[in-house]
Amino acid sequence: MDSKERFSNRVGNYVKYRPSYPSAAIDYLYSTVGMKPESRIADVGAGTGIFSKLLLERGSEVIAVEPNQAMREAADRELGAYGQYGSVAAAAEVTGLPEHSVDFIVCAQSFHWFDRPAAQVEFHRILKPGGKAVLIWNSRLTSGTRFLAGYEDLLRLYTTDYEQMTHKKISPDQLKLFFRNQKMQEARFTNSQQFNLEELTGRALSSSYVPAEGEPNHDEFKQGLEELFEKTQENGLVSFDYETEVFWGDV
Repeated sequence: MDSKERFSNRVGNYVKYRPSYPSAAIDYLYSTVGMKPESRIADVGAGTGIFSKLLLERGSEVIAVEPNQAMREAADRELGAYGQYGSVAAAAEVTGLPEHSVDFIVCAQSFHWFDRPAAQVEFHRILKPGGKAVLIWNSRLTSGTRFLAGYEDLLRLYTTDYEQMTHKKISPDQLKLFFRNQKMQEARFTNSQQFNLEELTGRALSSSYVPAEGEPNHDEFKQGLEELFEKTQENGLVSFDYETEVFWGDV
């Protein structure tokens, strides 16, 4: 499936169950990285606008760049009331934005889908002199609790392209190549969600590599997820834990 269309049938679950980002990470962007309320920011691969909303709440102008129509329309519905919000139907490699027109570029949970050399050229073109690119992921923890380890086992057992579709296929050394002179700054923050069974199922099905209803292994995955939940829940909830990773620098 074209990477730009992978989430078209998962938008509802994506909107309801994907995590936001910790306030400490946003504080870091508006202090150490140098974002300001008056900054003009391109959110490239903006999806349903989860990260755009956090920037808008700080007063910044945000242009959401998203090629997937269903996801972009979800962002427009959620964020259209903000006067400093706009969106474009475009991809990271050809944003259509004017040359030297944005102060910052953010890519939240999206950079691993891009053609990196082409995006690098485009980011350099649209950034103002001195502008920075920021790559952000909520990186799901795969060990540390019985639930986290069991969920990882389910993905490896019942999904077909999990290994290929995760951002973890990009090593830090490969990420450094995206930045000018390989100078990349890093920061990490904790993040988590608490889910009942219905919410956990929705969160799982928001991932493009998890078999959707009607696809092979969907029923087996769902049954395994229910069994894992029953074995590991505490007071009717499980903790879906992340490390929020931030990488940034000149392009």
